[in-house]
Amino acid sequence: MTVVQRWVLGLASLASFMMALDSMIVTTALATIREDLGASVEALEWTVNAYNLTFAVLLLTGAALGDRFGRRRVFVVGLAVFTLASAACAVSPDIGVLIAARAAQGVGAALVLPLSLTLVSAAFPPAQRGRAMGLYLGITGLATFSGPFVGGAVVAGLAWQWIFWLNLPIGLVAIVLTTRRVAETRGAARPLDVVGVLLVTAGALGVV
Repeated sequence: MTVVQRWVLGLASLASFMMALDSMIVTTALATIREDLGASVEALEWTVNAYNLTFAVLLLTGAALGDRFGRRRVFVVGLAVFTLASAACAVSPDIGVLIAARAAQGVGAALVLPLSLTLVSAAFPPAQRGRAMGLYLGITGLATFSGPFVGGAVVAGLAWQWIFWLNLPIGLVAIVLTTRRVAETRGAARPLDVVGVLLVTAGALGVV
């Protein structure tokens, strides 16, 4: 594994870990958020649903944009959106703002996740790709497994806002290192099918 490949795998895995962790970690803080913001149970559910909806329905769009406009570029944009939305979550004065910020986080995650996979695939030849994907998915799985534990520890030791503040330094470091260490790649030079993107997004929204 070359140095360039290590950087790509490490940064893609870091981004995937952050997105997967954030999808799980919030659930452990719901009771504290409800008490602090005075939210109803129905509104509180949307702090999870808003993230999952925007993330799920925009995955194909994120991949399509990366192929057309540059995978590294869209990956970095997604990291920036996710990081800024995390800050908005942390300073949310009420449940409505928190839900909107969580939806924005989902948009950022939808740009990052499919392109992190694509960056790893592009960096490794077929003979090495299986091992690289195994490491990538193992790190992502670790985030899913450890999310509730990490969330509980943060809420108990600090405050629920720190669940989101922790994303800022990680996101900023990932953005800087990605722009410096990861080469730009693109997919086939085809025009973006806007109607198709809208239809598949609406279809995914209906299913989810």
